Amino acid sequence: MWGFADVVETRHPEIAKGERLYGYFPMATHLVMRAGKVTPGTLNDVSEHRAQLPPAYNRYTRTKGDPAYVAAWEDYDAALRPLFILSFLVDDWLAEEAFFGARQVIITSASSKTALGIAHLLHQRRDIEVVGLTSAGNVDFVEGLRSYTKVVRYDDIASLSPDVPSVLLDIAGNRKLRRSLHEHFGDALKFSSAIGTTHAKEIGDGPMPGPKPVFFFAPDRIRVRYKDWGAEGFAQRFGEAWQGFVGSTEKWMSFVRGKGPEAVEAAYRDIAAGKLKPSEAHMLSLWR
Repeated sequence: MWGFADVVETRHPEIAKGERLYGYFPMATHLVMRAGKVTPGTLNDVSEHRAQLPPAYNRYTRTKGDPAYVAAWEDYDAALRPLFILSFLVDDWLAEEAFFGARQVIITSASSKTALGIAHLLHQRRDIEVVGLTSAGNVDFVEGLRSYTKVVRYDDIASLSPDVPSVLLDIAGNRKLRRSLHEHFGDALKFSSAIGTTHAKEIGDGPMPGPKPVFFFAPDRIRVRYKDWGAEGFAQRFGEAWQGFVGSTEKWMSFVRGKGPEAVEAAYRDIAAGKLKPSEAHMLSLWR
């Protein structure tokens, strides 16, 4: 789970007891880490059993050296930050590619946290239209955020002009929906990317009109930008974007809190059953 932890014991000369870390932790009360690649802002868990993981999952932020960290925003960090990193990377990538010559970006699962982050960033650019596709029950919520140029229900795709050069960001991972969009836009679809899997059971593609969908893998993009900007440059750019996004979510975001193993299990069941509202996030701790 993404969240925070405190150092309760340390044998590393550069890491102090009481330090607060942010990153990808197991669901446990304690974790033993072998710290390496230590900088003022980050450290890596270089334990042998984690060596094959993408670097992003082994890198931990030291909050005292993080330009994006605000203590009062820890709930937002835990719930949204890993998703917003993906949003930030997708926005940066599209801009670098000049949106593949498209005039609009179509985002499925428009109420998902990743989609909301992408829409927020694209909205700031004001040179591209952003179309959000969502279920009928989420239309009012998504429209109320005013991050999308247009919000369309899944069953109303035909209302979109098929001639507008477009990029598809498929966060839902629904193969029937993806095929429908490819067939609707045809050659006007300039690029198609699989970003996420909120409907994981329906992943799969066969031949279809338009470009072949390309999977966007965030750790690969992070490597590129770390090389281009350096760790500090990446942190600075992300921190500026992050603060703007969190400021926009405070009006609609709410948190459901729970402690202990039973609360974790209950939260998992609620999410699996689709009971969580798009404006909510679970904040959990195994500490009772």
